[in-house]
Amino acid sequence: MCGIVGVLGEHEVAPILVEALKRLEYRGYDSAGIATVNNGALGRRRAVGKLVNLSDLLVHDPLPGKSGIGHTRWATHGVPSVTNAHPHQAGPVAVVHNGIVENYRELRAELAEHGVDFVTETDTETVALMAEHFLNTGLSPVDAAFKTIDRLEGAFALAFLFDGQDDLIVAARKGSPLAVGHGDGEMYVGSDAIALAPLTDRITYLEEGDRAVLTRTSLEIRNEAGELVNRELRQIKIDQSRADKGGHKHFMAKEIAEQPVVVAEAIRSYLRTGGDEITLPGNLDFTKLDRLTMVACGTAFYACLTAKYWFEQLAQIPVEVDIASEFRYREPPIPGRTAALFVSQSGETADTLAALRYCEGKADKIVSVVNVPESSIARESDIALPIHAGVEIGVASTKAFTCQLSVLLMLALKAAADRGTLTPEELADHAAALRGLPSVLNTALEQNDAIRAAAQRLSEARDVLFLGRGLMFPLAMEGALKLKEISYIHAEGYASGELKHGPIALIDKHMPVVVMAPRDAVFDKTVSNMQEVMARKGKVILVSDDDGIAEAKDGVQSTIRMPHIHPGLAPILYSVPAQLLAYHTAVAKGTDVDQPRNLAKSVTVE
Repeated sequence: MCGIVGVLGEHEVAPILVEALKRLEYRGYDSAGIATVNNGALGRRRAVGKLVNLSDLLVHDPLPGKSGIGHTRWATHGVPSVTNAHPHQAGPVAVVHNGIVENYRELRAELAEHGVDFVTETDTETVALMAEHFLNTGLSPVDAAFKTIDRLEGAFALAFLFDGQDDLIVAARKGSPLAVGHGDGEMYVGSDAIALAPLTDRITYLEEGDRAVLTRTSLEIRNEAGELVNRELRQIKIDQSRADKGGHKHFMAKEIAEQPVVVAEAIRSYLRTGGDEITLPGNLDFTKLDRLTMVACGTAFYACLTAKYWFEQLAQIPVEVDIASEFRYREPPIPGRTAALFVSQSGETADTLAALRYCEGKADKIVSVVNVPESSIARESDIALPIHAGVEIGVASTKAFTCQLSVLLMLALKAAADRGTLTPEELADHAAALRGLPSVLNTALEQNDAIRAAAQRLSEARDVLFLGRGLMFPLAMEGALKLKEISYIHAEGYASGELKHGPIALIDKHMPVVVMAPRDAVFDKTVSNMQEVMARKGKVILVSDDDGIAEAKDGVQSTIRMPHIHPGLAPILYSVPAQLLAYHTAVAKGTDVDQPRNLAKSVTVE
């Protein structure tokens, strides 16, 4: 969620910090700030709103110094304001923080007994004040930071900067990710490698409970027990071209358009050229498994719901799907011969990571489907399956979703092959369809104008229903989520057959209903439900193929034509119109498409 950057450099650090923070904007934020040490003295600048406000402030009120920390804040404790913005400073110490300090009230009460006053509504101020308190007892900056960290409960990534110390940053992580970058006579810290990409490609990822002491020429890491440890230094490749808009108006538009390319890359990674065999990293034998438990949040959860159909229909293996934020609190039993599968774009989703740790020692295999192979979820899995979507900047997931679906489908086909539930001919048919998928996605993108016209009508609505059956049911929920996220229109996705069990009461002439209905085995049932909508004057937008539109178009308000596709791949294809409907509706309404209000890209707190 929040973004952290720290630099011990050889040049003026303020512009470097701001540029690094810009690369973390995709996480979502409502205020930003930096702190530097110049001639031994701490200084800071903070502003509410977009980073341009901080940049303007620094033009009129510069902040010199070659050592500094920066932060983009997504409000948890306390409203967005300059007072609540990071960095927080208490006398000779400044702190930036991603996460939540769960015991901050207890710590505030303890500090109040020492006569300490508070000026913000945040939990992070407590961290700064606690560090100042320990400094006042005579501890060194490093010891004061470490002792403060020892007192904290919750999930956090932290970076400390001290008055009089222009060659020192102390950093720590517990639950929230943090990476250290190595330069030539410079050192960096950041919430992820993207923030540090133009500065260095040499990265050390801190592990759970680690504390790091950085100078320009050294890095010392201790684990939670205080023991000196070595962590791997990795050379990371980040395609910087993926982090600009490439001529598109929004990152989301660019990322929707990239789907044929990234899906092709995902397929090539697991489906051998000229063959029908799915190959995976690691040893995953589905003949040794009786069931799967799949856990995720948000869009990734809908990817799991779609995959449930694939695993059960193709591989005949029972699947349970859970929302990560609920999973571990209901303490589900994990029987033997169960694989636990976790899906997360960032690989740092706090609830999903907590669910994974719940399954450790219980499930036979821990498998993850992630977009960041160096992430915490990937590192803590027995097998990590990259989706190869590349950097996704838009908060509303698009290409990551279709790549997740592609990898999950190939995993289901691997399960079917292992368990002998599909014939070689059926497996070859699916492999051929997968290889043709990027071309079909390109064809779907050609419907952009028709989708824009339908979206113009949606932009005038207050409420929208999405309907689908079978594999289209999870996609109906995903389409509704996309619309909610970026257009702020209330939308719900339902299984078409559930329409008359309640939602039909909402139907009137003002209610648009988006029907996702390829001409498949349940098409006639879906059309029957669609007729019920139109009989009550509901305005139907039908998304189907030529055969479906020819059969069911009478009475619908508008149609969106999709190419024919293998029925099993329809959810991946029909993701495109769902995403474009949301995108063009948001553009018509004038909302912030890439950074919708109240949302963050990477949810690293519970």
